[in-house]
Amino acid sequence: MTELFDHHSADCNADPVAYYAGFRERCPVGRTEAHGGFVYTTRYADVIRIARDDATFSSSRAATGDRDHVSIVIPSGPGLEQYPIELDPPAATGYRDLINPLLTPAAVDRLRPMIARHAARAVDAFIELGSADFVRDLTNPVPAAVTLDWLGFPEDDWARLAGPIHDIFAAPADSERALRGAQGLAYMEERIRELVRDRRAEPADDAVSALAAATGPDGEPFSEEELVSVIGLLIAGGVDTTTSLTGSVLVHLSRHPEERRRLIESPDLLETATEEFLRAFAPSQSMARTARTDTEVGGCPVHAGERVLIPWVAANHDPAVFPDPARVRLDRDASRHLSFGIGSHRCAGAHLARAMFREMIGQVLTRLPDFQVLEDGLIGYPTSGNQKGWDAIPAVFTPGPRAAGSAGPVPLTLSYDMVVTRADTAADGVLALTLARADGADLPDWEPGAHLEFRLPSGRVRQYSLCGDPRDRSHYRVAVLHEAEGRGGSVEMHALAREGVTFGVRGPRNHFPLVPADDYLFLAGGIGVTPILAMVREASRRGADLRVVYGGRTRASMAFLDELRDLVGDRLQAIPQDEHGVPDLDAALAGTGPGTAVYCCGPTSMIAAAERAATAHGMADRLHVERFTGDDTLEVAFDPSLNTEFEVHLARTGRTLRVPADRRLIEVVQEAVPGLSYDCEKGYCGACETRVLGGEPEHRDSVLTEEERAAGRTMMICVGRCTSSRLVLDL
Repeated sequence: MTELFDHHSADCNADPVAYYAGFRERCPVGRTEAHGGFVYTTRYADVIRIARDDATFSSSRAATGDRDHVSIVIPSGPGLEQYPIELDPPAATGYRDLINPLLTPAAVDRLRPMIARHAARAVDAFIELGSADFVRDLTNPVPAAVTLDWLGFPEDDWARLAGPIHDIFAAPADSERALRGAQGLAYMEERIRELVRDRRAEPADDAVSALAAATGPDGEPFSEEELVSVIGLLIAGGVDTTTSLTGSVLVHLSRHPEERRRLIESPDLLETATEEFLRAFAPSQSMARTARTDTEVGGCPVHAGERVLIPWVAANHDPAVFPDPARVRLDRDASRHLSFGIGSHRCAGAHLARAMFREMIGQVLTRLPDFQVLEDGLIGYPTSGNQKGWDAIPAVFTPGPRAAGSAGPVPLTLSYDMVVTRADTAADGVLALTLARADGADLPDWEPGAHLEFRLPSGRVRQYSLCGDPRDRSHYRVAVLHEAEGRGGSVEMHALAREGVTFGVRGPRNHFPLVPADDYLFLAGGIGVTPILAMVREASRRGADLRVVYGGRTRASMAFLDELRDLVGDRLQAIPQDEHGVPDLDAALAGTGPGTAVYCCGPTSMIAAAERAATAHGMADRLHVERFTGDDTLEVAFDPSLNTEFEVHLARTGRTLRVPADRRLIEVVQEAVPGLSYDCEKGYCGACETRVLGGEPEHRDSVLTEEERAAGRTMMICVGRCTSSRLVLDL
């Protein structure tokens, strides 16, 4: 069926989310005559299927029959061929292996001081003025400086190389500015050639030197032409995509000051919010593939040679995967978003993009907290069909001091091991764990409201609130409620957690900080008492006035009840449901003063009741809540107690390793392959998909189809295991 679909139309530019939603409802896959004709898609499942099926849907120019035009966007245009994104496996594999080691999480962590330095310097240049164009002064120059500094280009090149890439996206096609952009890209190509020759003659400590010295699968160095293509893609991918994302988020936060306030008060929330921002404001809105053979997508026939549009923006807003997709929820687990793509062409620079984005947003929130975007001066890209972003974002703010060279603390993004030193029953179904660092070192500081992220042996990722004493730098304490009908994390923790067991953790991070106040009302429900306990302890230590209302199913199920009573005495109101029913939150809030801060953590129904009561009493701005976020509805179910030890042989590396029952496969493999590509570590993104040469993989991801699982030719090693005694991987 032919539809009047055009992702570059004025209607789509005005509201891409609504545009795709309309087609998703009435004709989710269809054919259009726009731009020479193509098949469009709108659903997450269809986009994933096409993006991962390189055998049926090609990214190469050869499949289109036009070597002079870009193959991965509609409409196509002239441009330098981009390796590896315009190649299909196995031709693309050698180039992925070339760049992946330079962009691992560990490699990006080493770049963070440099990223912070460039961001601070950019803000220093305008902070005393009280106004700026965020695109011109921050979101374009910082990614350009970071990317080009990392690659090894001298500072004199940064502005001249960054400008043309932005011009290509921000200027109307065939305009004078677009022509200047094309001329600038020709200059960029020549500068890449010169730098490659320079580094081959005299290597330096930069990425181009590493690329120039590398050899391909045949043992020969990559040619100059190949490196020009690879480095050109790294520059284009590193510069304007991060510019677009950061600009869109700054505009959103200006329009939603309550969300800006949450991020300022809870800076650790930015880590989770980054994935939600990527979902909601994908810089790359769509890409394209070319059908190699006759096939079908969602019931629509697709003929060999036809172009197929895969819109990341539509997939990211599919309500089948992301409930209430038009709403930006800072605490949503949006890690399934497709803004970095999926499959063999997933963005290798995802970790670097996140690091640059977080540093720029962090600089603005801490140094320009009252910024206001001038809406009348906003200028967007002329079309958002392929790339969405801003050409100008004028803003004003209270002037502040320069702080050249300043940089905040490097976030603790890598896992470290903690050993369970004590496991106690805190209440019916509640296990309290005390943990220490496996290496004996002091633990990172934390404040009440912080949580610790556990990477479980199964591959599951779970967050548990810290409920011990922040002054104790040798131990952390968490409590886990056994939920037999839950998503499996608590069952696994209860099955495995005992004295001497080691868990990989990240953090602590704090999305729920305790703000200064005249007095406090703490509302806890069930296991929601864990962050509240730490807050009560701290508020008591400060000598603050406080009250605690704590509800639970039964008195025996209410963890830390005696500990709370020892802390606050008769200021604790304990309400077991089987004795007194549910807490009357309306009455609790009615007794608060004008300076009372209210904290609530518990089941969804309790938080909803607290929000209604706070609104009714005109104190919604003083209510702080933490929800138990569980967006892993597509997580694969399995029994972690069935984990077995197995052997993994790395065919290319030549090493054979043992994978214990309580360790993840990817953790063991990383020890032998430090340049391993991975991202979400939850089995969602496909970045760690690895060819299986032997053995029987056990699939625990949500990416592979049933047919792919049965074939057993690839697996996601971040969560997968092995049902046979030996696994052979193409690593």
